Amino acid sequence: MSARTHARKDASSEAMQAPRLRTLLLTDLCDSTALVERIGDNAAAALFREHDRLVVKLQQQWRGRLIDRSDGLLLLFDRPIDGLGFALDYARGLKAMSDAHALILCARQGLHVGEVLTWRNSDEAVSIGAKPLEVEGLAKPTAARLMSMARPGQILISAVAESLTHRAARELGERVERILWKSHGRWRFKGVPTPMEIYEVGEVGLTPLRTPKNSAKAWRDVPLWRRPAALATEVALIVLTAGILWVIGRPEPAIAFAERDWVVVGDLHNLTDSAVLDDPLQQALRLSLQQSKHVNLVSEKRAHDMLELMKQSDRAKIDRTLGAQIALRSGAKALILPSVADVGGNLRVTVEVIDPVTQATIYMYHSEGRGQRSLLSSIDAVSSNLRAGLGETLASIKVNSAPLPRVSTANMDALNAYALAQRGFGTGHYRRARDYYMRAVELDPTFALANVGVARCNYYLEEPLLGLPYLEKALSFREKLPPREQVYLDAWYAQIKDPINAYEKWMQMANLYPDDFAAAENTAYALEARNRYSEALVYAKSAASSRYEYDPLALELLGRMQLALGKKKEALAAFRSARASGLASAAVWEAVTLAVMGDFPAAHAIWPDEKRLDVAYFDQVSIYIDEGRSDKALPEIQRLSNGIEHTSTRYRQSVVAMAAAQYAQGQHAEVLATIKATVPEALASISTSADGFSQRSNAVVAASLALLGQRLGHAATAKAVLQTLMAKPELAKMPSVAELVLLLQARTALLEGRASEAVQLLKPRLDGTEAYQYHVVLKEAYTSLNDQRSAANESRWLKNAHGRAYAEFGGCGWCQQPMNVFDAMKAGGK
Repeated sequence: MSARTHARKDASSEAMQAPRLRTLLLTDLCDSTALVERIGDNAAAALFREHDRLVVKLQQQWRGRLIDRSDGLLLLFDRPIDGLGFALDYARGLKAMSDAHALILCARQGLHVGEVLTWRNSDEAVSIGAKPLEVEGLAKPTAARLMSMARPGQILISAVAESLTHRAARELGERVERILWKSHGRWRFKGVPTPMEIYEVGEVGLTPLRTPKNSAKAWRDVPLWRRPAALATEVALIVLTAGILWVIGRPEPAIAFAERDWVVVGDLHNLTDSAVLDDPLQQALRLSLQQSKHVNLVSEKRAHDMLELMKQSDRAKIDRTLGAQIALRSGAKALILPSVADVGGNLRVTVEVIDPVTQATIYMYHSEGRGQRSLLSSIDAVSSNLRAGLGETLASIKVNSAPLPRVSTANMDALNAYALAQRGFGTGHYRRARDYYMRAVELDPTFALANVGVARCNYYLEEPLLGLPYLEKALSFREKLPPREQVYLDAWYAQIKDPINAYEKWMQMANLYPDDFAAAENTAYALEARNRYSEALVYAKSAASSRYEYDPLALELLGRMQLALGKKKEALAAFRSARASGLASAAVWEAVTLAVMGDFPAAHAIWPDEKRLDVAYFDQVSIYIDEGRSDKALPEIQRLSNGIEHTSTRYRQSVVAMAAAQYAQGQHAEVLATIKATVPEALASISTSADGFSQRSNAVVAASLALLGQRLGHAATAKAVLQTLMAKPELAKMPSVAELVLLLQARTALLEGRASEAVQLLKPRLDGTEAYQYHVVLKEAYTSLNDQRSAANESRWLKNAHGRAYAEFGGCGWCQQPMNVFDAMKAGGK
């Protein structure tokens, strides 16, 4: 028996693995034979070697397994998004090679997700030319069909692959905004009984966006009624039917409304003698419509802001004319005009759906009942009819709806207070908003969203413990809420009680409800706490949409991410837009950006009146240090600290900033005294704090002060802090705390003369999300090792990351910012 026969026998006897769901990508280089003929064997060989290097690089980046290759590739991926990432980067890489060599080089690509069977060939079979891994299953010819249908430069994917990749597209990073998704309809494949919907995916400028080619093995699924023989009869019937219908009456107008399109809600037209109904009913209609996953609402604040752009007073009523203009400017498909009137002793709620282009009424729905108690039920009824009229399915309405008294409150005064609280929160007036939320809770203790509002305000005021009882009360009403509000409530509970899991909760909500800007904004905040600025920037841009109710807060967040990434001009523009929308804290960050740009007089001039700030900001202290005026920094932080309640979390955070100011002024004895007085209190508070937010803040305060003490040769406090934190593994793993634990360990090694160990601890963690202080310690370690080149590199990094020194959250409301800025200032040679 020959060796080849033995090999075949060994290979065929290899155990076959159970079917597994995998992603298959097939590619084919277009006109590769003609290319070799045109440029010659040597040039072609060099070109294909460059091509092979590109493929290997992308395999490693996107975790792909190369199964087979000739003119094209067969690759296997565990995750659909990895396969799509490879395909997009492969298309981009071929374009770069084309440009570099003045050639036309592109590929057809087909991507499918399905079950495959795999088995490994024996070593003997592989040695005589067999592939190491064999892949079979219907998914393989399906991917091959997709590839063969594709035009040059085109990526075709199946409906299964499109669903899985589109949902995970944010993992592709910022370029997701340049990716186009286009359906090419249903197609039939030879030998496959059921049709398949085909999609094209590609980047702007790279993908052809053309219908794939029909062939003997793949063709468009054209129903019987669209075939030529039937069309003539159908046309005749249609013409006859249309004529009859036209005689009977003109068809009812309609709006081409698609899922997740936007609407503008106009101001309530109140025809009763009760003016107090205006805000509650307006808010009730919004709360009812916001339950929908089909309809998106342009925020009330943004609609009134657009009035100013139209040279109208922001107090002007949004009626049919103004509302239509706002809808056209914002890209909304419809204008909703609500009204309430007393009709025969009944209160009737009516909503009109207006076409913004013609200003004609397309639909009108109404419901009525006796007395004010009927109003919320009437709004529920007209809201459901409105959603159905705009194309939402009855099943979706049933799942994503709950009666307004359950979602909000049956108390109109409580609803009015809630509406006022929402407006205050959107402009950063957290204390005022908290008072209104608390008033709503007093009027109706079961008002879950108002309870969440109180907790949210206290979180922003750095007083999470005060808000925790309200959040727990809201949780007791969780089962009464619709699905979106349940996810929102769970995420806020994690934000305060269990910060280490907050990111996952907000990300879950952002994926479930991609048009919920609150989810996008809070996901960005959670990423910011992890120093993942580039990822946070994507969500912040989404949240900063002009249609978002809290877009000034999102604009401030967007500017902070841009500042951390060194995009100073873009950050300045974002902060100025947020400040123009009435957000006072945006002026703080505008001043910070001006300081980073070296314009200190302008930074001091723009600093807001502190009466407009609900929280003590330490940024002015940092700006003084940055300016080289540490003599001004210390009195400033002392003044701020004296104005803060001494039992609050924010007071303890102010002590960290005070110690940094003392250090900057050379008052080392005072620094050590501050450390010895504060660290034991912070460590004791960790054990008594009921929420993860406060535990993290106290841990960061203690560790930051201990880190400062290590700079002065004081090691005992650092050891005590490390001992306490390591005894609480969950706390030690929290973002910001984990970084500080590692910094304390590195500085301990540095103090004990083990500089190499300090480098070994920190250097592997340099992935772009590391704390600013990592580079400070590394600079000192390299200097101690007499590695001047590496020390100079770290010094250069510290100088170039000036904006990041200010923007880094640090887990304690930027309390470590003055120390970061001091190090940035020193690295800059000041």
